[in-house]
Parts: sequence; structure tokens; C-alpha cells
Amino acid sequence: MAAILASAFLVELRLTLHRFMVLRDRPVDFYIRERGTIALDHVMLIDGTGHEAKPDQTVVIEHGSITYVGPFSGRPNKPNLKSVDLSGHSVVPGLVGMHEHLFTTAATLPGSHTQLVQQSTVSRLLYLAAGVTTARTAGSIEPEADLQLKRRIDRGELIGPRLYLTAPYLEGTPPTFPEMHGLTNAEEARAAVNLWADRGMTSFKAYMNITPNELQSAIDTAHQRGLKITGHLCSIGLEEASQMGIDNLEHGLVSDTEFYSGKQSDHCPDRVGPVLRELNGMNIQGEQIQHLINTLIDRHVAITSTLAVLESELSNPSSDNEGRRRHAMTWMAWRLSQMRRNHIAAFHMGSLLNQEMAFERAFVRAGGMLLAGCDPTGDGSVLPGLGDQRELELLVAAGFTTVEAIQIATQNGALFLGIADQAGTVEAGKDADLLVLAGDITQQISNIERVELVFKKGVAYDSRAIFSDVHGIVGLGEP
Repeated sequence: MAAILASAFLVELRLTLHRFMVLRDRPVDFYIRERGTIALDHVMLIDGTGHEAKPDQTVVIEHGSITYVGPFSGRPNKPNLKSVDLSGHSVVPGLVGMHEHLFTTAATLPGSHTQLVQQSTVSRLLYLAAGVTTARTAGSIEPEADLQLKRRIDRGELIGPRLYLTAPYLEGTPPTFPEMHGLTNAEEARAAVNLWADRGMTSFKAYMNITPNELQSAIDTAHQRGLKITGHLCSIGLEEASQMGIDNLEHGLVSDTEFYSGKQSDHCPDRVGPVLRELNGMNIQGEQIQHLINTLIDRHVAITSTLAVLESELSNPSSDNEGRRRHAMTWMAWRLSQMRRNHIAAFHMGSLLNQEMAFERAFVRAGGMLLAGCDPTGDGSVLPGLGDQRELELLVAAGFTTVEAIQIATQNGALFLGIADQAGTVEAGKDADLLVLAGDITQQISNIERVELVFKKGVAYDSRAIFSDVHGIVGLGEP
């Protein structure tokens, strides 16, 4: 029996590797469905600016840019214009994912030396298919591979989102994951920022065990280079980091340890459960959290919402894209993700997701800048792009309107990245980065999962065809 199972496993592995090689070698025009001068007629439009949705609109695309947005009745007549009747469809801006990765959780048991695996090919395809036309990575484990991928996408040799790359993690000692280097002093943090800025990285991320001196050195050096730094922190609280000048903080309240009664200065608490339970019992409208919110806003610190990965870790995810996740993942990756999820569920912390949602609502209502991303790690079931779609659904579940959720996931990210003149909204003069969705997204936010075409700089890709081809390879490291 063991021999039969081993033989079956090897056959499946060979098939998986074959599927991967086919995907990797696809020509760049394989998934292209439209290009040129196109009018998207009769659409329900949410333009990403925060303005209300408008029915019966037309978007005209020429030479990769948007040249007209407005009522169908006012559409200009242009030579060689191809009209596409999209009655019953919605158009929204391409998503600007602000906590993305080009790696995933390894399909290995906890405690293995390999906990993260690079997935450049799968990531770029899934992001684009799901409608993420711009992605900021939030930490790298194979920086040279990330840089090479960006260069090839920029040159038009590969399809994928436009990438804004974050350098290898600025982690303290000991590092949280074996794939990370542990800093030993502030000078090493300064040198790391300069090294990777010179190599072409445009942002930095401080991680769990970084010390205050290391973080301050990294912040100062990044700012001297005109670059930004974010953080998923533990040893340092969110308020302390904001006072030090950090630009962005990942995950929100659930990553903050400063309110924990057992917190020791400059140390990440070993016991996660008690930290989360105390956070879960706090009053979002109480003095402590309101003071934190006001400090973040006063210091112009953005928060990145990552509700999809928190849902996978804290509760029982429910989404129409569950089947697509299973379709995309290797059998081993799917099985292990379910095992991890069942283990985590024993903490019974589902209500903490609601606490995080309430924090994000309060932060935005007070004037804070909220960004959105999916962090495709966790138990391994949050996938590039699909997790970004789920993030939008969860923002609406948190109490944001559909229009607000789309603005958070599009324009806000573009503003933070400094590319709002190019991307993030559907407006004349900007790059034609947008999504065509089946159905009216104003009536059902889950229609964000019904992407038919993804336009990136005026070229339309067949979302369904890409998803169909990404079969059984997520979780497999880049061969």
C-alpha cells in the first residue's frame, strides 16, 4: 500500500510540475482578449473616487489610457472605435493591493526548516486574474527573484500587475521565520536599507522582533532616500512606532501589543493567546484606543487592512471563491491549510475579527488613511488576488459601503504610493487599469469575484481563462 501511495504521489508531482512549466512558458499574448480603441458601454461605474455609483456609463480607452468617462449618451464618436455592450456589468478601477507577497506558506508541517516558498509565476497570474493591477509587496524572501520579475513585467516579457517591491524583512534577533535574516544592531539596519534601495526596492518593512534603535535607524535612512517604511510589529507598539516616524502599519489593532498587561519593553510577548484576549476585551471607543487612533492620524500613519488573512486565522471563512482556492492549490497545500485552520479555531477568537473591523471603521471615521491587501500567507488558504477580492467583501461586512470599500482598495493605495495621477480611479487621462465584472456590484459585493476582463494599461486579459489554467500548483515552490 505504501508503495502504491508513493507512486501515486510521484505521478501527481510530475503532472503538477508539467502544469507549472506550461504556465510559466505561456506567451504574453495568450490571455489577451481586447486592445486598441474600445468603448465599454452601458456599465454601472464605481470610479474609485468615493463618488456614488453611476448607471449607463461609458468608458473609452485609447492607446492604453482612458479618454472618456461619462454617460453613454455623451460618448464621442471616434474612428476605429470598437463598441462593447456591457449592459448588466460593472466597471471598477483595478485594485491596488498594499499587502501582497510573491511567496506563500510552505506546504510543510509546522516546525519545518522551510516555512515560506517563492511563487513568482503563480502570484503574478493570480493577482492579475483577480483584478489586482498594482501590487505593493510587503516583504521579500527572494529579493533578486522579485526584482527580476518586476523587470520582466515592466519590459512586457511577462503578464502581471505593476509591482512596487519591498525589501527583505527588517527583522530583529531571533528572526520569526528561518527565511529571514535577524538584524544585530542599528548600523546593520541602516546598511540594509541603503543596500536594497540601491538595488531598486522602493519600500521597507520592519518585523516582529526589531528593536527600537534598529527601527529608528531604518526609518531615518528610508526617509533620507525618499522612501517609505511599514511594519508588522510586536516588540514595539503601534503608538511608539508612529512617534518614531513610521509611515504605515500592517494588520491594524490585532498586531498591537502595547496594551497587553504582561508586555515587557522592547520584547515581543511569547504568549499570543493572552495578548489577543485582552485586545478583544477593550472598548474601541474607550480612551486608550481613541488616543491611539488620534496619534496615528496626527502622525499621518496609514493602516493596511488585511481582513482576509485574519478571517482565515480567527474564524471560519465563508466565500464563493472557496472552490477556486481549492482548484488552484496542490492537494498537500490544501490539506495542510485545513489542518492549520482547525488547530487555530481551538483559540475561539472569531470575535477578534469583529474587533478589528470596528477599529478600522473608527480609524476611517476619524479621518485615517486605510489601505487594503490580503497577505497571502497565514494558514496557506489565502491566495494572491482571491484574498484581495475577499478583503473587499469583508470591508463591506465591517460596515463600509461598497463605494467606500472600493475607494480604500484602489484610490487610497495609489495615493500612498504616489501614483494617483496614473492609477487608482477611472478618470480621463489615467492609465486604463480597470475591471469588468458580471453583475451589479452595488447590489452584491460578492460580484467582485465575477471578474471577466482585467484591463491593465488598456490591454484586456481573460480572467476566467487564467484561473482555469492555474490548477493544483499553489503551494509548490518555484522550480
